[in-house]
Amino acid sequence: MKVLVTGSAGFIGNHVSLKLLEEGSEVIGIDNLNTYYDINLKLRRIERLTPYDNYIDAPIDINDQSKLNEIFENHKIDTIIHLAAQAGVRHSINAPKDYIYSNISGFLNILEISRNYGINHLVYASTSSVYGGNTKMPFSEHDPTNHPKSLYAATKKANELMAHSYSHLFSIPVTGLRFFTVYGPWGRPDMALFKFTKAILNNEPIDIYNNGNMKRDFTYIDDIATGVLRCLTKTPNINSDWNGNHPDAATSGIAPYQVFNIGSNKPVNLMDFISILEKKLGRKSKKNYMPMQPGDVEASWASSEELIQTINYSPNTSIETGIQNFVDWYLDYFGISVQ
Repeated sequence: MKVLVTGSAGFIGNHVSLKLLEEGSEVIGIDNLNTYYDINLKLRRIERLTPYDNYIDAPIDINDQSKLNEIFENHKIDTIIHLAAQAGVRHSINAPKDYIYSNISGFLNILEISRNYGINHLVYASTSSVYGGNTKMPFSEHDPTNHPKSLYAATKKANELMAHSYSHLFSIPVTGLRFFTVYGPWGRPDMALFKFTKAILNNEPIDIYNNGNMKRDFTYIDDIATGVLRCLTKTPNINSDWNGNHPDAATSGIAPYQVFNIGSNKPVNLMDFISILEKKLGRKSKKNYMPMQPGDVEASWASSEELIQTINYSPNTSIETGIQNFVDWYLDYFGISVQ
């Protein structure tokens, strides 16, 4: 395949790109290298891809329609994996326009490209955050997601709706992937595992929200990347059993459209997560208990039933293994020796 991967310098995009390259696909990776977090980490991620002859690096912004068109004019791309986005629930409270620019306007450009160049399959990143106020667990793709708790979640919900409309109007096969708390080596500095590890090693307190009464369906990055590639090869069709009187939210009777959860289906209590990290680091943390943050949710838990039935796959890396792999990477990346 010849695949366009947006967000190739991002956490998930970089792992997905690497796995595609290792499997022999040609990858055109685009990323605007914004400064939401350390750009040096993003550049180091790109360095993992550039040794491959089947990789082409294109440092552009998805909002630059003319440059996107140039790429598609010069390369016969048949598939898009769209992972570029402005991430972060809390940041969306303080910088809402960033999310409209990247997640709404940027995604519209990707949809227009898919329409104009006859893309065979568009796979795009959604998020577990779309479940918002839902409390029935595990979260199922077949349930409605109409009560987002943050603008970030709202933009991702909007992406799902935009994708459906383009899929219906222009017969573009689209697959949305709701990722659940992704973690692992080369992760984002604004996420809990990275922040906790840094603070513990520096003998600084870690902020624990909702006084520790939180659960997350932590999903290891390699499992996420494998899930993305499995979904890429499963092009969705119109669901002939779909009933408009009782509409299924995960599929469509008028569009080749599908939504999947990619989560471990094993929620972990935040305090247990911290205990495992302390054990792997060989150090205790200083804890700063805080109330729930605006836009956050107490728990997330993915149903993997649809993923298993459709592509015969479910994430399976244990939290202990995943945290150990992250700690090993972190110590090596920053040249830290733990006595």
